[in-house]
Amino acid sequence: MENAESSVPVPESTAPTDSLEAALARTEAAAGRALTAAAELTGAVRRLRTAALVGNLRDLRALLATVEAAADRARDEARRAAASWELDEDAYISAGRFTAELLAAAQAANLQLFERDDRLYCYPVLVRVVASERAVFVDRARERRIRPSVLVEHLREVQRRPPRFRPEAFLESLFAVYRHLVEKHGPDQLEAGHIERLIDVYELLTLMPGAAREYSRQEFARDIYLLDRGGVTTTRRGYVVSFPASTGARSAAAAMRVVNEGGQEKVYYGIAFSPGR
Repeated sequence: MENAESSVPVPESTAPTDSLEAALARTEAAAGRALTAAAELTGAVRRLRTAALVGNLRDLRALLATVEAAADRARDEARRAAASWELDEDAYISAGRFTAELLAAAQAANLQLFERDDRLYCYPVLVRVVASERAVFVDRARERRIRPSVLVEHLREVQRRPPRFRPEAFLESLFAVYRHLVEKHGPDQLEAGHIERLIDVYELLTLMPGAAREYSRQEFARDIYLLDRGGVTTTRRGYVVSFPASTGARSAAAAMRVVNEGGQEKVYYGIAFSPGR
């Protein structure tokens, strides 16, 4: 058997792959070749074992050479597979190139995916890229399978599932916070239908330490949109929700922005509850 250092051809110097999809495809192919070589080695060793088991001396000598050659090929292909990864994934993701590739893959697959405010909107879920974890979060679920073609199909499958959003529970939570906010106008002001800023509602909902990380402003805006378009408007106590855009509430800091299923941005500012008739 040849020396291990000299038996593996030195790969030609190549530039890093431009896309994650191409880099993964190359490593996938290299791993496939290594698996094929490993399977050939396994088959040769089994034939050698059988020859030894029954005492087939005629085939034994030839099988020894076959096993040695197969072992060389398996070792070489395994080393090529181990050396096949050239992409600096941390720099690739941090520079925004992953997001650009994912958006392009979604467009090619006819999946509606839009980027706004460091989030990717794939109605009804939000996708957040976390470079430090080499992963994405689909809403709050960590997803490590980030090959663009695979992730696009995963997002399509998520869209097919029944939504987890519970409009009735969300509406009651909004009403509870709203009641607290209207107290600043004086006692017994719930019937007046005061307009409160949604940003103030959100800040009260996420008052506990770490709550804003668990429930982002973008997720809150998305849930407001789902409630607004879903038709659930009346609380158990008979108060009807509305989302007016009062002059006092319209400011960039107070805006709650969401991208809908068609890619259009919808902006919310205020919320009010009025007694139902």
